[in-house]
Amino acid sequence: QVQLVESGGGLVQAGGSLRLSCAASAGTFSTYAMGWFRQAPGKEREFVAAITWSGDVTKFSDSVKGRFTISRDNSKNTMYLQMNSLKPGDAAVYYCARARATRILDTRAGYEYWGQGTQVTVSS
Repeated sequence: QVQLVESGGGLVQAGGSLRLSCAASAGTFSTYAMGWFRQAPGKEREFVAAITWSGDVTKFSDSVKGRFTISRDNSKNTMYLQMNSLKPGDAAVYYCARARATRILDTRAGYEYWGQGTQVTVSS
């Protein structure tokens, strides 16, 4: 069983930055692609960003492209989401997830394991 634990969420003013981390239990972290999703109240969980197992290919949703970056350190079983120029519309619970494959996937169905989420609040 893979366990994922997110951290780094919090309250930030619009225009500010946060860095989320996702720590995975030891095992097959480095073998699979990883992703970040978010869910705001009353909305569906949506794709934010993903990264291949090697970290050489990334993908972002149009809403965060140019503001967020995703990275991973396989030696630490950890993935990161650097969020800059945050907007009130970015406020949500952010979830990290492990994909079912090594390639990038941008749908919920493509992910097998999920963390419990971390809250990001952006004040205007």
